[in-house]
Amino acid sequence: MEQQLYDEERCFVRGIGSKGYSLEQELKRLRGLPRVIKASDCAWRNGPQRWNKNMMNPGNGMIQSLHCSQEELSPGGRSQKHGHQNAALLYVVEGQGYDIHDGVRYDWNAGDLVLVTPGCVHQHFNALPDRPARVLIIKAKPLYIFMNLIFQGFVEKAPKQPVPGWENFKPIDGSYYFENLK
Repeated sequence: MEQQLYDEERCFVRGIGSKGYSLEQELKRLRGLPRVIKASDCAWRNGPQRWNKNMMNPGNGMIQSLHCSQEELSPGGRSQKHGHQNAALLYVVEGQGYDIHDGVRYDWNAGDLVLVTPGCVHQHFNALPDRPARVLIIKAKPLYIFMNLIFQGFVEKAPKQPVPGWENFKPIDGSYYFENLK
């Protein structure tokens, strides 16, 4: 798998220096941070078939050990084919689809939890042609990077062309189903 550099600067582990630092100050800072991360405060990125937004990572100064993001696949869309050393949990919030892990297909529906095992080459697919699929991804990626277990790369990037008929698709915050029942 080819190692891919990121187009944007990313923070994988936030440094805490000794100058002017105390555990008491750090605890006070951490306890003063918000406990609810508003989806509307986090921007959707990428597209047109795979959209994501980082909800929590070391770069926002709240937590060092976890990375949490939302991913939305456009109707009939798919993600990049990739792999990483850390395990990942994908909680399916809305939709129906499947993953391919090392050549094996795993079907999923809203309410399911998908486990991506370490080192597995995988890709996510939305099986519904008329609505998006949304997953919440939680992984201990920052810890793996801190331990120098940096295996991560893309086999195939997410498509740059939209799914035909969905050229103007953009994800929304909140529930697609409930928003569109009005």
